[in-house]
Amino acid sequence: MNQTMQNMAGMGGMTDQVIATDFLISAKSGIKNLALAITETSTKEVRDTLTQYLNDAIKTHEQISNYMISKGYYYPDDMSRQLEMDIQASQTAINLQQQQQQQ
Repeated sequence: MNQTMQNMAGMGGMTDQVIATDFLISAKSGIKNLALAITETSTKEVRDTLTQYLNDAIKTHEQISNYMISKGYYYPDDMSRQLEMDIQASQTAINLQQQQQQQ
């Protein structure tokens, strides 16, 4: 197995974590934007539509959070453990970048 394939094989969990984290951040951003848009709309129809989108976004956020918690990627109730996870993920990203630069 060549070095690139070994790196990819060893990154499976991190790749899932990175994708899930990106999805969670996007969901949070969508929730914030929808909430703001609801306060700016002037018609009930648009407000109702945006409220439904907001409810869907909140459900999606919950599903992503539950997935990440079940996989051990996210600790919303334990900030010290989450900080450790964030530091570990950052170090892994730095290591991967260094490996790519050496190739």
